[in-house]
Amino acid sequence: MKKILLLLLFCTTVSVYGQTAKEDSTFLRENYVKIERLIPMRDGVKLFTAIYIPKDASQKYPFLLTRTPYSCAPYGEDNYPRRLTSNQALFREKYIFVRQDVRGRYMSEGQFEEVTPHKPKKSKKDTDESSDTFDTIEWLLKNIRNNNGRVGLTGISYPGFYATAALPDAHPALKAVSPQAPVTDEFIGDDAYHNGAFFLLDNASFMNSFDAPRNGPVQQYGRLSNHRFKNAYDFYLELGPIKNVNELYFKQRGKIWNEYLEHNTYDAYWQARNIRQHLKNIKPAVLVVGGWFDAEDLFGALRTYEAIEKQSPANKNHLVMGPWTHGAWAAATWDKYAGYTFGSNTADYFKDIETRFFNYYLKDKGSFNQAEASIFETGSNQWREYESWPPRHAKSEKLYLQAGGKLSFTAPETENTHIEYISDPARPVPYTANHIAWRDPEYMAADQRFVSTRPDVQVFQSEILTEDITLSGPLVVNFFFSTSGSDADFVVKLVDVLAEQENAPANPRAPSQEGLQQLVRGDVLRGKFRNSFEKPEPFIPGAITPVTFTLNDVAHTFKKGHRIMIQVQHSWFPLVDRNPQKFIDISKAEASDFQKATHQLYFSKQYPSHVEVLISR
Repeated sequence: MKKILLLLLFCTTVSVYGQTAKEDSTFLRENYVKIERLIPMRDGVKLFTAIYIPKDASQKYPFLLTRTPYSCAPYGEDNYPRRLTSNQALFREKYIFVRQDVRGRYMSEGQFEEVTPHKPKKSKKDTDESSDTFDTIEWLLKNIRNNNGRVGLTGISYPGFYATAALPDAHPALKAVSPQAPVTDEFIGDDAYHNGAFFLLDNASFMNSFDAPRNGPVQQYGRLSNHRFKNAYDFYLELGPIKNVNELYFKQRGKIWNEYLEHNTYDAYWQARNIRQHLKNIKPAVLVVGGWFDAEDLFGALRTYEAIEKQSPANKNHLVMGPWTHGAWAAATWDKYAGYTFGSNTADYFKDIETRFFNYYLKDKGSFNQAEASIFETGSNQWREYESWPPRHAKSEKLYLQAGGKLSFTAPETENTHIEYISDPARPVPYTANHIAWRDPEYMAADQRFVSTRPDVQVFQSEILTEDITLSGPLVVNFFFSTSGSDADFVVKLVDVLAEQENAPANPRAPSQEGLQQLVRGDVLRGKFRNSFEKPEPFIPGAITPVTFTLNDVAHTFKKGHRIMIQVQHSWFPLVDRNPQKFIDISKAEASDFQKATHQLYFSKQYPSHVEVLISR
C-alpha cells in the first residue's frame, strides 16, 4: 500500500492544484537540463539515475538525492515529470536533483532485496544500501559539474528507509538526511507485522504488484494476480486461512510475500533488517518526519529518531510529527482529517522546516534553529516545541480498568474482579465500518461506536473530565488475562469520547455526533509474543497471565468535558489476519484450526490491568 497511497496523495494534489503543477513543469524545463546515467557500483552493478541540473552555471549547487524502489520515471532525457518535489520552495531554490532506481528495481541492474540488511564491509565488493549511496555520491561529485561538494538525501516511506540506510558509514559529502515515514523494523511495528501480528490487508494488496517478478531491467511491472473484490472483510473471511492467498491467487510467485509468511517470528531474517541497531556514530544532520495518522510507518519515524538519540547523542537530530497520514505533509493542503479540523495548513508548516533544513546544511543559507522536537498536538490543535521527545517533564501515570466498564487513575480496590467473554474467529471484529476493497484511509481516527456494543469488545471509560489532560509519549499496556485457548491477539485502542452536543451537525437530519468515540491510537500484539518476539510461548489454558506491550506514541489533549476510553478486542479484521486462538504456525493453519475461545480480562486489586501513559499537562 505504500506506493498506492502516495500516488493517491499526489494525484489529489495535482488535480486540485493543476495550475501550480503546470507552472512547475514549465519552470522545470526552462531552468533544468535532464540527463540519465547508469552509475556503476563497486561490484560492477549499474544503477539507473536521472539527474536534473540547473541551467544557470553562474553558481555551484548541492545535490538533493532520492533513492526509490518505485521508479524514477518518466524515462528518457526528453521526458520531464510535472514536478521534481512537492516542496516548491526547494524546487525553486535550485538544487541538482537526483532520482535513482535502487538495486534490482525498474531500470537498475542487480538483485532486489527486501529492506536490504546493513552489512560490514569485509571486502571492496560487499554491498548494501549504504555502499550503493556512497558509490552514487562519489560518482556524482566527480562527474557532474558545478556541484558544491555537498549532498542531501530524502525520501518518504520505502525511500525513507533508503535515506536512513545511508546514515551508517556515510560518505563525507553527505551533510543532511531526512528519513520521512521510514520503513524501519517490519516485524515489530512497520508495514509487515505489528508486534508479531501480520497486516493482511495492506500486504496482500501491496505485494500483488510490488512483488511481481522481473527478468532484468523493466520500465513497468506486472501483477501476481488480477483478482478483484468490493468488500475486503467478506473477501478475506471467505478466503479462509492465509495460506489460501498463495494457493488461490499468488501461486508461490511472490518472493517477498513468501519470505514474510515463512519468517513469522523475529528470526535472523527480520533482525538483519532492523536498521535501528546500526544508527551509531551518525555524522550528517538528520530531520526525521512522521504522521500521527500514518497507518504504515508511524513506528518507523518515532523509533528512528529514538535510535539516533540513544546511539548517536551528539548528532544534530530533529523530529517533526504532524497530524498526517502516510506522506500527507507532501500534500498542497492538509488542514483536516477524519473529523479533525486543524485550523491551519500543516503541510506548509513542515515545508518551511524542510526548506530551511536543507538550505542551511547544503547551502549555508539562513539558519536552522528549529527545536529538536516539533510536535503537533491533536485535540488542542497546536504545534509545540520540545527539547526532546517524549517531553522530559512528562509524568508517568496509570489508567486502570475498573469494574462496571470504568476507567480511572486510581488503582482498583475490588477482589477477584474480571469480565468473561467469547472471541470467535468466524466473526472477527472489523477495523472499519465501511464496506470497501481498500484500506479505509480514515480508520486511524474513525468513530469506534460501530464496534463498541459488540460483546467481544470490552469498553472502559473515565468520568467526564473536569480539566484538560494531555498525553505525550508511548502507551504501555499491562493486562492480566486468561483464555481457554493457547493463543490470542490483543487490540488495544485509546479513544477520545466527545462531549454531548459537541460538533453537532448544522443539518438536524445528519447523524448525531454526541458521544463520538474518536480513535486516538490503536495497535495489536499477537499474544504468543508477549514475552519474546524470537521465541513465542503458548498460553496455559485457564492460567492468569500478564500481557505487556507498547503502543506508538500520542500527542493528544483530552478536553474538559470529554471522556478517556480504552477498548480491548481480539481481532481487527481484515487489517490483521485472524488468530486461530491456537498455538500453531498461522501461515500453515487449516480452516479447522480456527476455534472459539473464552477469555477473561482481570481488573482487581490483585490483578490491576492498566495502561501506563505520560501526562505532560
